Amino acid sequence: MEEVGVLDRIREDLGGFVGEAIRIRANRGRKKIFEVEGVLEQTYPKVFVVRFKERQIERRVSYSYADLLTQAVELTVGENRIGTSPQP
Repeated sequence: MEEVGVLDRIREDLGGFVGEAIRIRANRGRKKIFEVEGVLEQTYPKVFVVRFKERQIERRVSYSYADLLTQAVELTVGENRIGTSPQP
């Protein structure tokens, strides 16, 4: 039951960064890491969308908030990493 509160907190944190530059690092399995700088385009109840350019083509990818919680995706805004517990 506690995880629901954590996902809500992550969703709220991300909502404040819509339209800002972010850095995504995603684990795609089999030692493949996807890293890109883009813009947090929109947040939805279950997912968020990141827009970025790749080889002169604008692309969009979406991830769930649970991806941030399980650390399958790392999202950084400036020097702040979103979705992790604050360090004591």
